[in-house]
Amino acid sequence: MKYPKLRELKEAVISLVTPAYTSRFPAVEHVPFPGFRGKPVVDDANCVGCETCANVCPPLAITFTDDREKKIRTIRRDYGKCIFCGQCQEHCITGKGVRLSDRIYDIAVFNRADNVEYQQKELLVCESCRAVITTVEHLGYMHRKLGPKAFASILNLSVLNSMLKLAEGQDLTARPSGTLQRKDMFSIICPNCLRQVTVKYLFKGG
Repeated sequence: MKYPKLRELKEAVISLVTPAYTSRFPAVEHVPFPGFRGKPVVDDANCVGCETCANVCPPLAITFTDDREKKIRTIRRDYGKCIFCGQCQEHCITGKGVRLSDRIYDIAVFNRADNVEYQQKELLVCESCRAVITTVEHLGYMHRKLGPKAFASILNLSVLNSMLKLAEGQDLTARPSGTLQRKDMFSIICPNCLRQVTVKYLFKGG
């Protein structure tokens, strides 16, 4: 039988008479240091619902579903799966849509559903093929980011017309019906439908 060394005995005695290095949480509230990676907090005013955070989330804690009929995108965030890696904050296109809190860290619950949050954004849907284009706020963010260059896109011009409300109270929209026609270029259509119209009527002279 090997007897403990003097160094080990010394460490044991010291550990008995010295205070613990850990905090006394939950008996005493713990205050994390600045930059601590706590719960990701979403700022709805600066989140445009662009899917970027969902695409870079390693544990797939952020998912989304699109309702084309109601034109609503529902973003689901399950903080029970979150690993606090900060990828959502780092890749947020606005830089303000989500921030990892250095104060909110205690998210332990008995019911996992309590750690799930939902967020909804209005969708832009193609009036021809019903494909999802993006969210209204996402397109508005690109307008502000690009400035006058944004109007090089016909889609941006079409959305701008609806935003300006120059003919408020009058329905001047021309919904695409059946085969795409040249006039449909000025409707809210997806890039794929716009490409079909452009190729047919501008390059082929249809």
